[in-house]
Amino acid sequence: MFGIYLKRELGRRKKAALVIALGLALGIALVITVSSVSAGMSKAQDKVLQSLYGLGTDMTVTKAQSAPTSGSSGGPSFKFGAKSSSSSKQSSDRVMTQGGQALKSSLVTKVASQKGVENAVGALSLNVTKVDGSFTQGKAKTTTGSSSNSSSSSGQGQPGGGSGSSSGGGQPQVQGGGANFNVNSYSVVGVDVAHQGLGPLASMKITSGKTFTSSQTGTKVAVVSKSYAKEKKYKVGSTFKISGSKFTIIGIATPDSSESTTDLFIPLKLAQTLGDAKNEVTTIYVKATDSKQISTVKKEIQSNISGTTVTTSADLASTVSGSLSTASSLATSVGKWLSIAVLAAAFLVAALLTSSAVSRRVREFGTLKALGWPSRKVTRQVVGESMVNGLIGGALGIALGVGAAYAVTAISPKLTAQMGSTGGGGGMGGGPGGGGPGQQSTQNTLEIALTAPVSLTTIALAVGLAVAGGLIAGAMGGWRASRMRPADALRSVS
Repeated sequence: MFGIYLKRELGRRKKAALVIALGLALGIALVITVSSVSAGMSKAQDKVLQSLYGLGTDMTVTKAQSAPTSGSSGGPSFKFGAKSSSSSKQSSDRVMTQGGQALKSSLVTKVASQKGVENAVGALSLNVTKVDGSFTQGKAKTTTGSSSNSSSSSGQGQPGGGSGSSSGGGQPQVQGGGANFNVNSYSVVGVDVAHQGLGPLASMKITSGKTFTSSQTGTKVAVVSKSYAKEKKYKVGSTFKISGSKFTIIGIATPDSSESTTDLFIPLKLAQTLGDAKNEVTTIYVKATDSKQISTVKKEIQSNISGTTVTTSADLASTVSGSLSTASSLATSVGKWLSIAVLAAAFLVAALLTSSAVSRRVREFGTLKALGWPSRKVTRQVVGESMVNGLIGGALGIALGVGAAYAVTAISPKLTAQMGSTGGGGGMGGGPGGGGPGQQSTQNTLEIALTAPVSLTTIALAVGLAVAGGLIAGAMGGWRASRMRPADALRSVS
């Protein structure tokens, strides 16, 4: 009897049922869309942090860069021997550590032994500035764009160009007085080949060749980022030199997201030799045993290991600006409250429409009561109709919400994320290749494609909201119907 009566009444009131269902559908669709976009924002922010930190890294330990001495310019200098030849080709590499002062490698073990630390791995960030070309006696000057620095006729000078990837701008040249030098600057990170699952190489995917093996600690091999390999036309098997040491490329890696901030990866031991930093690292990557206790682990490290700066992913996230940060704030604040407001309005409208529909059925419910239907049976009938309307609205809302989320993913709008310095270890809290002063404007701006993933939890939430909407509307209509008396039906006839 319940099912037959329910089917007949819904069939008679299709328009009213559709209006109620659509109201609920819009509210539920908005909740799904906002939840999915917010999830996409969080995923994009995680990708930004991973591209700097490496997968699984919860924090980094660095040491702040000391100020240059009064007699030091802080920039790389080069010496070229003057020769009698009218034109001689010369080349010089300047390898410098970047990303803060160096830490003793023994601190990696000490950090790993701290309470709450699951694993710790050291890495050494280097910046290589290579100058090569021809030089003859006479005055020369270094030029980078519109700026220039004079160098003496003996071939001793400080080329400009700063640190970072050579792709960050045009290559400076030293010209004048018979000098013609190209200046190429790129970043190198020494990685612990025995623990590649944590640190700068963890966020890279090998797309050609292979990665290091644990036995290659002293082997002159390298993994190159895809963008740098494309620029230099490198491929697996190609060779290059750093300060006279010849390296063979065994793999080409692509970052899991955005652009790589490191050009070359080599074994840590070799990087320490090239950078004259024996038994030293610039960054210690740390994974905590419990991600919920990161702040506690940070305090533990800071209190037990003095003179270091500990930067967590939360610290780094706080420096993210740009359209990604703005959109994320809007999605989590304005979007959340807008969804709540629209959903509450949808529930209220559904309840009012259901109550109004019951009021127009006075004769029907009064007659049913006169025939012996108890109030609870009438209430159950009204709640049943409202539940069906709610489920229909939920189905429509899920369809609309999933469609909107799919549209966002298909369009994949580009968002930019700009990372500022946290003040500790230079650049990205000592992240890979994130150090030098010349890189902040080029390498610290990442572009992320926004997606809107719809999780099963979101779908379950939508179903719950549909049921809740049906119950609220049914409760209002059922309460109104339960107050009707058989006499009300007679009054409606007159």
